[in-house]
Amino acid sequence: MFSQTVEYALRAIVHLADSAPDSQTKDEIAAATLVPPAYLSKVLQSLRKADIIQTQRGVGGGMRLVGTPETLTILQVVNAVDPIKRIETCPLGIRSHGKNLCPLHRRMDEALASVESAFGATTLSEVLSEPHGSYPLCSHPPVREGQLNILPTLPCAPQTDGTPD
Repeated sequence: MFSQTVEYALRAIVHLADSAPDSQTKDEIAAATLVPPAYLSKVLQSLRKADIIQTQRGVGGGMRLVGTPETLTILQVVNAVDPIKRIETCPLGIRSHGKNLCPLHRRMDEALASVESAFGATTLSEVLSEPHGSYPLCSHPPVREGQLNILPTLPCAPQTDGTPD
């Protein structure tokens, strides 16, 4: 239902929210979120244009949230990169339907409205503080011998036997 761009944007924003108020470089974000750096650049550009993140060049620079995790919603992030497209008129172009959607398209639009409502009511702070057995973005690739670990240690739950919660 959601594009890869939305997934990548949410990963990046969750990482920035978790790091707030500190800045993170594009390379740090890419490594922490497993998002390809070239794709991440485009995603971050969209988030900057939407005034969700700000960038600073130079030593100590990087990206950080404009607001706080307590005020930024998932819906704001989604709409910055790939807005949810509600069904306002008949997608088939049937003139007699117009804004009076058929039962199928009305239900589809109601589902989209529910998603909008849920995402609009969920802040990044809530996502990060939700009591659950796992923590967003805590499974990083292992650091190989000789590599510098530039990633912060994230508070992950103990590894399980792989069975779902």
